[in-house]
Amino acid sequence: MARASSLRVLASRRDLGSPRALLFGLLGLSVLVRIGAAIYLGDRVVPLPGTADQVSYHNLAVRVLQGYGFSFPEPWWPMTAANAPTAHWSYLYTLYLTGVYALFGVHPVAARLIQAVAVGILQPLLTYGLAQEVFRDLKDPRLPGEGRGPLRTWIGLIAAGLCALYAYFIYYAGSLMTEPFYITGILAILYLSIRHVHLLQEQPQEAMRVRWRFAVLLGILLAVVVLLRQLFLVFVPFLFLWLLWHARRQGQWRSMALHLALAGGILAGAIAPFTLYNYLRFQRFVLLNTNAGYAFYLANHPIYGTRFIDILPRDVATYTELIPQELRHLDEAALDRALLRRAVEIILQDPVRYMLLSLSRIPSYFRFWPSASSSLISNIARVGSFGILFPFMLFGLVRSLRHRPGPALWLLYIFSLVYVGIHLLSWTLPRYRLPVDAVWLLFAAYGLLYLFHTFYAPRGGGPVDRDRGPSPSERRS
Repeated sequence: MARASSLRVLASRRDLGSPRALLFGLLGLSVLVRIGAAIYLGDRVVPLPGTADQVSYHNLAVRVLQGYGFSFPEPWWPMTAANAPTAHWSYLYTLYLTGVYALFGVHPVAARLIQAVAVGILQPLLTYGLAQEVFRDLKDPRLPGEGRGPLRTWIGLIAAGLCALYAYFIYYAGSLMTEPFYITGILAILYLSIRHVHLLQEQPQEAMRVRWRFAVLLGILLAVVVLLRQLFLVFVPFLFLWLLWHARRQGQWRSMALHLALAGGILAGAIAPFTLYNYLRFQRFVLLNTNAGYAFYLANHPIYGTRFIDILPRDVATYTELIPQELRHLDEAALDRALLRRAVEIILQDPVRYMLLSLSRIPSYFRFWPSASSSLISNIARVGSFGILFPFMLFGLVRSLRHRPGPALWLLYIFSLVYVGIHLLSWTLPRYRLPVDAVWLLFAAYGLLYLFHTFYAPRGGGPVDRDRGPSPSERRS
């Protein structure tokens, strides 16, 4: 008699507990380690490696709480004058910090702990749910179940475990920056969209019943994510086209278009008050934030030549020195627009250099090895998370492409391509890759499970014997 498959062996081990119990255990562990990180970061706000922005958010929230509005008491990054209006930083996250400080006093550790608990639960939970939806379409002949039963359950549990213990996510969970909520929001959007498409395919009547609820929830999630970081607006058209394409295949594209219009309206309605606020302060149109022009110009400055440097050494130049002298008298909004125009001019003057410079950002974006220029904590976080899992992410990603990927996997591919492309063409830092890491953890889980199944199954027996093929019972699993 052939031995049971490795997945069935796993599933039958009572000492491991039920999948639900394991998931709750992982959520508890996730919260625990993030609370530890939040307590370690403490009640002070200092510029730690990769988290210098938290100093800006903290000071901005204190100013708003004191009644000075969105401004700084002294000249601030990038070139904001003292007491001048700023729209460079996320309004939503600043208001979150202001609310926490209003309730608990100016205690950054309170905001850190709230984040640690919230994302400690939501990130692994959404990762598990997303894996359940994504890998139901997977047809890998080397794994049993083909998207049912133990296969997607164990991929989900492994992915949730990786998310719970991912060093980057633990480090940033307690940082006073947009990253924790932003990554969580992206996972929620991907899960909700894929879940609704699967509902359209399998239970169209139920999908029609909840379509308005889906549209409203999608609009709210999009609004939250965009208000945290306006960059996500670039991906929204791709998401809507993906949803329309699959609704069209079910003969529901008109209905989907109507509901996406509602979701888009909610998003526009959330942005509009800040657009009006910006106009009243700057006397010009600013959709949301004044940071795209700065980032695009500084990322493509001629000083780099064809080789990008993610953190420019001070002995070469400071970022302030790169801003043209004749533009420095402008206010923040006018300067942002002027720098965007200047960046486009630089690119058009030498598009070949721009292409080479963009390609040179690849090592910075996907850096997984320790660096002498990085701090100890940065090297530990990098190597202890992305450095270990990157090979498994790539393995799982490539293997998923080999087996007729379904619509859910295609959405993950599209998101990855768009998000990576945005940063290779503009500003690149490892922390800007973290939303992609969150998605690629699913591929790492798939790769790890495949390797475990391959090497755990005894030779000459198991779910897929090279000589005999799968048994009838295995075909039914």
